[in-house]
Amino acid sequence: MDIEKVFTRLQNGNDVRGAAIATEKEELTLTPAIASFIAAGFAGYLSRKTGKPKEELRIGIGHDSRLTAEAMQKGCIAGLAGTQVFCCGLVSTPAMFQSTVYEESDFDGSLMITASHLPFNRNGIKFFTREGGIGHDELTGILEEAIALAKAFGPDYETRDVEKADTCCQNFDLVSLYCSHMCAFIREQVAAEDHDHPLAGLHIVVDAGNGAAGFFASGILEVLGADTSGSVYLDPDGTFPNHIPNPENRDAMNAVRAAVLSAGADLGVIFDCDGDRGAVVFADGREINRNTLIALLAAIVRQTSPGSVVVTDSCTSDELRSFLEERLGMRQLRFKRGYKNVINKGIELNAAGETCELAIETSGHGAFRENYFSDDGAYIGVKIIIELAKMRRQGKALEDLLEGFSEPEEAIEVRLHITDPEFRSYGAKVLEEFSAFAAKDPRFHIVEPNYEGVRISFDDEEVQGWMLMRQSLHDPVLAMNIESRKAGGCTVIRERIRTFLEGFACLEA
Repeated sequence: MDIEKVFTRLQNGNDVRGAAIATEKEELTLTPAIASFIAAGFAGYLSRKTGKPKEELRIGIGHDSRLTAEAMQKGCIAGLAGTQVFCCGLVSTPAMFQSTVYEESDFDGSLMITASHLPFNRNGIKFFTREGGIGHDELTGILEEAIALAKAFGPDYETRDVEKADTCCQNFDLVSLYCSHMCAFIREQVAAEDHDHPLAGLHIVVDAGNGAAGFFASGILEVLGADTSGSVYLDPDGTFPNHIPNPENRDAMNAVRAAVLSAGADLGVIFDCDGDRGAVVFADGREINRNTLIALLAAIVRQTSPGSVVVTDSCTSDELRSFLEERLGMRQLRFKRGYKNVINKGIELNAAGETCELAIETSGHGAFRENYFSDDGAYIGVKIIIELAKMRRQGKALEDLLEGFSEPEEAIEVRLHITDPEFRSYGAKVLEEFSAFAAKDPRFHIVEPNYEGVRISFDDEEVQGWMLMRQSLHDPVLAMNIESRKAGGCTVIRERIRTFLEGFACLEA
């Protein structure tokens, strides 16, 4: 494989991701040596962006609990030679962004070594500047520079020795700094009589999924007086022996739900591996993620910013839109999948003079304007915990904020694999023909405006609900989200589109 493909295949939207451990199903695609050239490309990008020579750049490196974290860190340090490098150790992705904002750290940029919720053998890198995570085009430029550096190094670039690089990295305790700032924020917002312990009397369990965010229990909640007994999977373990660290995963949500009910806790908080996504569970075991999480956070935002726009991804329910617009008096902009798409749209709206305080994807990537539009699972948890403490003092319950919110009776996602090598153009053809197919059937109501794929509304004697057919952002997949307000409705919708889908030989269930 030529050098260009070695690097370009690692781009996954705004991040680098690859197989850092070979398995029977996956070849090795991301090594410490390859990471070193990518890190060097990032240093060059930062130098140009800031106007600083490389020797003046302050760059932080952090990682999650993956088995290849330290090896990948050595590779990145080697690539950052000539800059001022600070090793932040096991830390969350949002903390690595905040390291560019905090006066105490004052980093020009940072790298987070993580592959989020992906399997144990994967790893990757996320990149931050003081403006937030870098974009797709910026990463493409960084990889182009990495390719040039690898070519200049010579044919042995893949076996570059990075083992001696750790001597040029200064240790930096970013976790303590992040926790200190978060604790100060909670104390200020709760404004309890016991200023130092505003969470005293609350029992909150945490499920970190053996990832990087276990510090949330000991470094924030316990410091502020909360009881965290019954918390699970706080210790980092890159084999992820208990469940996938992903708030969208059924086993993960079952685990935190069980922990809440077993401990008799007031709330449960769960994070993904690198801490940039989160969800919660109420005391009665009700799971608050996806549409329900958006509804809860919007209700919290409304108290200080009535009428704000809430930007979401394309897969949110009709029930959520009714709650946001009719119950809360807010406006929903249902945009594209991809947390950066959602966040960037929120930033764009504010720049145009329209207030948007919350931009959130159903995956649990949620970003607040007040927090630099950083998608931070801990900040999501903190916003909810602050509200819990304040409402408890008033004799109210968090559940009150969701009064009037309902969920569909059924919800499914169907993923059809596109076997045609030109999967993007093939997927676009399917969507174009599906739109024409829907337009001819009076039972199909095409929803407009719509920013991704084809969304159809159904409202007849057989079914009341909707479906969205869209292309996956990165994979050769055509995804269909289907929801119904009555049992059996999803089956009805699938049957209505069955003959259409059978006409495409390169779609496989």
